[in-house]
Amino acid sequence: MEFCLNLRKPHAMGIVSAVLVLGLLNFCLAEWQTPSVVEPIEYQAIKCRKHSAALTDFGGIGDGKTMNTAAFISAIEHLSQFADDGGAELIVPPGNWLTGSFNLTSHFTLYVHKDAVILGAQDESVYPLIEVLPSYGVGRDGGGRYASLIFGTNLTDVVITGGNGTLNGQGQYWWDKFRAKKYNDTRPYLIEIMYSDHVEISNLTLIDSPSWNVHPVYSSNVLVHDLTILAPIDSPNTDGINPDSCRKVRIEDCFIVSGDDCIAVKSGWDQYGYNFGMPTQDLIIRRLTCISPDSATIALGSEMSGGIKNVWAEDITAINTQSGIRIKTGIGRGGYVKDIYVRRMTMKTMKYVFWMTGNYGSHPDPGWDPNALPVIKNINYKDMVAENVTYSARLDGIPNDPFTGICISNVTIGLTEKPKDLQWNCTNVAGATSQVIPKPCDLLAPSIEVFNCSFPHPPHLHVKRKTCTNRGCRKVEL
Repeated sequence: MEFCLNLRKPHAMGIVSAVLVLGLLNFCLAEWQTPSVVEPIEYQAIKCRKHSAALTDFGGIGDGKTMNTAAFISAIEHLSQFADDGGAELIVPPGNWLTGSFNLTSHFTLYVHKDAVILGAQDESVYPLIEVLPSYGVGRDGGGRYASLIFGTNLTDVVITGGNGTLNGQGQYWWDKFRAKKYNDTRPYLIEIMYSDHVEISNLTLIDSPSWNVHPVYSSNVLVHDLTILAPIDSPNTDGINPDSCRKVRIEDCFIVSGDDCIAVKSGWDQYGYNFGMPTQDLIIRRLTCISPDSATIALGSEMSGGIKNVWAEDITAINTQSGIRIKTGIGRGGYVKDIYVRRMTMKTMKYVFWMTGNYGSHPDPGWDPNALPVIKNINYKDMVAENVTYSARLDGIPNDPFTGICISNVTIGLTEKPKDLQWNCTNVAGATSQVIPKPCDLLAPSIEVFNCSFPHPPHLHVKRKTCTNRGCRKVEL
C-alpha cells in the first residue's frame, strides 16, 4: 500500500489539515521512507522514470554557499540501483546548489527545477583531472583536463533537462586565470557526455561556462534542444554546443550568445584524430539563433581530423556574428569535411557570410604530419539572405589541395555602407554558383542555367519523446 498527497486536488486540503494535526506531514505509507512532497512536475523526455528523489533527500542545501558535491554523488549512486527497474530521476528543487563535478548514471534523468540554479564551484580541487581524449592527445588548452561540471561516460539512456532551470559555471574566475596563463590543464566544460547512447539535453539555461558548454563526444543518438546558452562575447572558448566524433545527433531550437563558435562540429586533432578514426556524421541542426561577434554561427573544425560528413543545417539565424558557416582546417589535419547541406539561413550584421580557412595552424604537439592534407568537398549552400555585410566570402583552400564541389545558389547579400572592394576573395577552391548577389569570384563562376544546390532529405533519427509526470511523492527507499 502506498499513500501520497496530491495538493492540487480539491479534497486535498482536508487531508492536509488532518495530517498536520497528527504531525504526519511529508509522510508516505508502505516501504518508502523520508519522502519530500513537492509540486507536481511535468516534462517531456525520451524516457520517463519509475523512481524519483529530490536532492534534499540526500542532504542537499540550496543556500548558494554549502558545497553539494557529496549530495549529488550520493543521490546518483543510490538511484543507480534502479537502472534495471524503470530507471530513476533526481529532482534539483528551487535553490542555489553549489557543487563541483559529479557523474551521471544510465537510465537516469537529472531534472533542474525552473527556480533552481546549479552553481559550478570556483575551486579546481572539486573538478578531478581526467584522462585526455584519445582523439586529441592533449587537453585542448594544453596539459590534462578537468572533469566537466556534469559528466558521464559509457552511459545508456540519460536525460539532462528541466523547467528551464539554470547551470551557472561562474566562469569569470576561470577566464581570468586562463588569460593570465595560470593554467597548465584544460578548463572544465558545463556538460560532457562520453561513449554514450541515447542522450537528451534540453530545456535548460547555461550561463558563463569556464570553457565549452555542451560537449557530447564518442556518442550516438544524441538530442539537444531548447537550450539557452549565454556568455560574454569576449569570454574565451565558450563554444555553445560541440558534437565531437558523434553520430546521429539532432540540435534544435537553441539560442546562443557566445565568445566563440555557437556550434562547433569536431572529430579530433591532427594525428590523434585520424588515427582514432571516429567521424562526426548524420548531424542535423535546425532553428538555431546565434550571436557571436568574433566567431562562427556553425563551425566545421578546426579539429576535424577524424572526418565530418552528412551534416544538415536549416532555418538558422545569425545576428552580429563574424561568419555564417565556417570550415576551419589546415595542413596536418588530415581527415575530411564533405557532404554538407545548408539552407534557409538569415544573417544580419556579419563580417563574412561564407568563410573557409585552409591555414589553421594550431597543433597538439610536434608529432603532426605535414603530409596529412584534409579533403574538403561537396559543400552546398542555398536559399540565404544577409544584410549589413562587410565581406561576402573569404574562401581559402590549400595549395595543391583545393576545396572542391562548392555549390552556392539563391543567395542575396546586402552590404554595409562601407563594404570591402573585393567581395569574394577565393584561392584554391572550385565549384559553381547560381543566382548569387554580389557576383561571386571566377573560381565559383555563375552558371548560365539556373539551378538549386542539393539538400537531400536528412535521416530520421527515430526519437520519440514522452510526457513524464512526477506527482510529488518521492518513491525511493533511503
